[in-house]
Amino acid sequence: MNKTFTFLALAGALALVALVLGMPRVAPPGPPAVHIATPVPTPPPPPQPPLPPQPPASTSHGSLAMTSRLSHPYINPGSTDLFVTVDVTGAEVPGSRRSAVNLALVIDRSGSMSGYKLQQAKQAARHLVGLLRDEDRLAIVHYGSDVKSLPSMAATASNRARMLEYIEGIWDEGGTNISAGLTTGQHQVNSARRAYQVNRIILISDGQPTEGVTDEESLKRVVKDIRAEGVTVSSIGVGTDFNEDLMQAFGEYGAGAYGFLEDAGKLATIFQKDLQQATTQVARNVELSFELPAGVTLGEVLGYRAHQAGRLVRVPMPDFSAGQTERVVARVTVTGGAVGQAVNVTGLKLTYTDLMKDGTVESAASLSAMVTDRREEVLARQDKDATVYAVRARSAANLQKAAEALKGGRKEEARQFIQLNQEMFNEAASVAGAPAVAADMAEQQAAYEEYEKAESSEQVNSAVKRSKAKALKDFGRLGSTY
Repeated sequence: MNKTFTFLALAGALALVALVLGMPRVAPPGPPAVHIATPVPTPPPPPQPPLPPQPPASTSHGSLAMTSRLSHPYINPGSTDLFVTVDVTGAEVPGSRRSAVNLALVIDRSGSMSGYKLQQAKQAARHLVGLLRDEDRLAIVHYGSDVKSLPSMAATASNRARMLEYIEGIWDEGGTNISAGLTTGQHQVNSARRAYQVNRIILISDGQPTEGVTDEESLKRVVKDIRAEGVTVSSIGVGTDFNEDLMQAFGEYGAGAYGFLEDAGKLATIFQKDLQQATTQVARNVELSFELPAGVTLGEVLGYRAHQAGRLVRVPMPDFSAGQTERVVARVTVTGGAVGQAVNVTGLKLTYTDLMKDGTVESAASLSAMVTDRREEVLARQDKDATVYAVRARSAANLQKAAEALKGGRKEEARQFIQLNQEMFNEAASVAGAPAVAADMAEQQAAYEEYEKAESSEQVNSAVKRSKAKALKDFGRLGSTY
């Protein structure tokens, strides 16, 4: 038994040793182990809700409505160039309402008007007389080297007969004394100006001023003085030999309209359109102003005369008829602040004499942009219409340069400006879609082809005048360019 016990005890001891030797060796005690946690990936933040849309700002307190918008309602922090577009539209007037007008028709009868052009001018004048009513007034002025006129008179049936007889007696002769024609027209309109709300001179010429006041700045001053007395001046250039820049300036400084007619046969239509604008006039002495807050600077007002004094920018506009729309596009530089905050871009004010209310009216609006750090949000929220309007106005500036280059014999330079416009409209198509700029692209291509074919001086002059008239419309002079 003792042997058996001894054997079992020895076997148990050997098993215990074997068990101990088979276990992992334990390291001697040391400093406590430092456990480094494995980083757990931070889940991405939940997607932010889309920023609220910024609709165009619209306001109307009288006969004119003002609608304004930004090309980029959302901007990134830092400095950003964007465009402000403002549409001003005259209220529609019931068909029965028609203002009496006090007109002077001033016709160039210089030697260059002989033949077809003067015949068509006389026919258009007869058509104009036929459109007048007893309560209207008309003076007929014609000029060459000297000036002759039928004094202003009420357009009664008997007086209309006198007017038609007088028109028959107009014959071409002499030089081109535009200044004398304008001042005579002014004198005739002034004879009854205080009795009428609408006083207007319609000037037609086919040539350069050769007599009387001939320098452009002095002639512009004549028109400014006429306008200062409350008389509107519209100018119509006929043919391809007149000074289009000067005639455009007459329409602008005179707060009226400008028209280019290569074919004098269309004069009657233009006279009728100008009369329609005059007889449905709803506002005059119209001025749009921009108030620029700190951090915003004006780049330019495209296609308009602008006067800046400190942080106030004033833009004179034409007189408005019912339904007439004019657009102003301005480039500004804005500095974006903290993300999620709105930045004031500009305050807008429209002031005018409301002929429907017979008093002064003022409308105001403000535009602001939201600051975001998401570039995709800036692109997604870009205003499609305002983008197209801005590109159209920028293309107009290039079209003017192209016309000047063509006029100076630099045809390749002119083509380059047209090609640059085509590239800009292609970029606009990526924002607004190809259909939004299809007509613009077609017009640029037509201008390119016209420039290619222009060889004679008459072809060049025609292309130049057509381009400059189109540029006025693309700048936004939609209703004041015929």
